[in-house]
Amino acid sequence: MTREPVPAWVALGANLGDAPQAVRDAIAAIARLPGTTVEKQSSLYRTAPVESSGPDYINAVVQVATTLTAPALLAQLQALEQAAGRERPYRNAPRTLDLDILLYGSARISSATLTVPHPRMHERAFVLVPLAEIAPGLGTEEALESVAGQGIARL
Repeated sequence: MTREPVPAWVALGANLGDAPQAVRDAIAAIARLPGTTVEKQSSLYRTAPVESSGPDYINAVVQVATTLTAPALLAQLQALEQAAGRERPYRNAPRTLDLDILLYGSARISSATLTVPHPRMHERAFVLVPLAEIAPGLGTEEALESVAGQGIARL
């Protein structure tokens, strides 16, 4: 039995090494995941670290259609992070690649390993601005206004 594709939105970020290339490579890798098609991708954005340190981040958001379950998609994204050399020495450490599921269809998921919608997405310009670029109906003007003071620049 084949599953119907579900729309999902994934945030990408990197601030170590060649961060713009790491994000571009990750978008290409996501497009190669089983049962997954990248339908839309935002521009790349440069942002200052939020609750983190190190160089500025390069961020983007992609919309995918996937037949993977949310946990399977998460596992695939974490494998891509590992392949990119992601280390987790401490919370919010600088990273070679960070991939987060923001939304998975209309699902609400709360497990030990996955929370959807992403619990902090509405607090972060580096998520809301690229998300609004490719899916303007998913955010609110109030949310965008609440993060207007966070520095973000389209590349």
